[in-house]
Amino acid sequence: MVIASVGSNFSDAIDQGYYLDRDCTTLSRHVLQQLHSFSPDAQDISALMNRIGLAGKLIARRLSQAGLVDDALGFTGVVNVQGESVQKMDVYANSVFISVFKQSGLVCRLASEEMENPFYIPENCPIGRYTLLYDPLDGSSNLDTNLNVGSIFAIRQQEGNDEDGAATDLLQNGHKQIGAGYILYGPSTMLVYSIGTGVHSFILDPSLGEFILAKENISIPQHGPIYSVNEGNFWQWDESIRDYIRYVHRHEGYTARYSGALVGDVHRILYQGGVFLYPGTVKKPEGKLRLLYESAPMAFLMEQAGGRASTGTQEILDVVPEKLHQRTPLIIGSKEDVALVESFIQDRKRREQEGGLE
Repeated sequence: MVIASVGSNFSDAIDQGYYLDRDCTTLSRHVLQQLHSFSPDAQDISALMNRIGLAGKLIARRLSQAGLVDDALGFTGVVNVQGESVQKMDVYANSVFISVFKQSGLVCRLASEEMENPFYIPENCPIGRYTLLYDPLDGSSNLDTNLNVGSIFAIRQQEGNDEDGAATDLLQNGHKQIGAGYILYGPSTMLVYSIGTGVHSFILDPSLGEFILAKENISIPQHGPIYSVNEGNFWQWDESIRDYIRYVHRHEGYTARYSGALVGDVHRILYQGGVFLYPGTVKKPEGKLRLLYESAPMAFLMEQAGGRASTGTQEILDVVPEKLHQRTPLIIGSKEDVALVESFIQDRKRREQEGGLE
């Protein structure tokens, strides 16, 4: 009688998914499924994504213990190549990516916003055909107040031998990316990626130590209620951006959400729709975000989800950088919302050309 009862409960539990939720598709398996191949090239991409996942696990573990580990948080006192103060966790996260990919055999170079020049792995270069570009810890200023942060990555295939170490083959538009994504460190650790076959999200299951498929083929709404921008910069922007902000203030249906971390803000918009803006200012029209490490990877992802990414006058993926650490304005999100922001920029320029503005 007891046995029958236990057996019945066990069957019910399995039927309700308590013991096996979904099919437990892992990240590496999913990449191979997306490529419909077990060819050497497909296995390389799968291995690269697996290494990115490993870096994410190591960083997530460190972040979960950061408040308990001596000397883990705070500033290093060093300023990076961008002229920004470096957090201790920035240094740790950057070193994690280097350490993880030193062992890959696939990556010859790593380029990060924390390093002035690419980091070469000589032992990998004879066979390593790929370059990883990444922002190791986006939004690290949020750490001391325990807010969300993330990592951004892009994979490019090396072109030529780069014998002079100048990495000039990286100075190409974002269409040259063969994969991109981000890792969001929040209540759960999520990895979102695309290799040109849609956008897919995974959640880290700490009990398994694996990223497990959460949602396939994410599609951003054509329009959303959220606008995400640091309105503290209002008076530093061009008048066209201020016109857009005045518009959303005066119309119902818009909600402001801004966390100070690109990954978290774009992740919300990817799921709910809307637009994220980090425009240039009158004094610095080039903006703040780095094209190769932040804007282009996010643009690749957003376009795969049916959204858009623009500088305001040009598609982000069409921008050809002139230098490794080039910055760019960014307007990214739902197609209709990006187009609306662009319309204010275009209207302002038209009126300036017609002489209708003082």
